[in-house]
Amino acid sequence: MATKEEQNTDPFAAVESLRATLTKAGIVLPSLRVDPASPALNLVELGRLRADVAARLAEAIQRGGRG
Repeated sequence: MATKEEQNTDPFAAVESLRATLTKAGIVLPSLRVDPASPALNLVELGRLRADVAARLAEAIQRGGRG
């Protein structure tokens, strides 16, 4: 079950925050968006990405987002 904080998170703000952070790391997820099929769930769709982008994303997460 989702916590109150999770339920109250604005998915549009979350998408823009994630997009800005990924951009700083040199990563672009072209399909990143709010999932329009489930507005009550506040889902964010990351979309499909090439394997090299997935590897760069994993590296960025492993180093804590530090360039």
